Amino acid sequence: MSDHPTSPSEHDSGAAPTPAANFNRYVRLCAVIFVVVVCTTTAMIITSFSHVGEGWTLKVALILAIAVVNAFLVAGYLMHLLSEKRLVYTVLAFTVCFFIGLMGLTMWATNGFPPGTASH
Repeated sequence: MSDHPTSPSEHDSGAAPTPAANFNRYVRLCAVIFVVVVCTTTAMIITSFSHVGEGWTLKVALILAIAVVNAFLVAGYLMHLLSEKRLVYTVLAFTVCFFIGLMGLTMWATNGFPPGTASH
């Protein structure tokens, strides 16, 4: 008896996929994500020109919902955040906290001018 497989099914059983197969699968995934991102961007543009509901409230809500899906796809798949480790998420969480803090300080100081300041 030889150690070499005699049929293709014996050869493929339990074998890990080759790096080329993994790369091809990754390229297909990126292509699908790219097409979906293009479609969601197109949907945002179409929604902005459509006459949805009374006023801007529903239109803005729809555009923001589509933008959230678009941002998740870009950040999660194309920027690899779905497969990252704990350190990256920790740094990202601190970045979000600092950003929210800076926006809060900016809004808080909007009308906090020193006495005698002329506003034009």
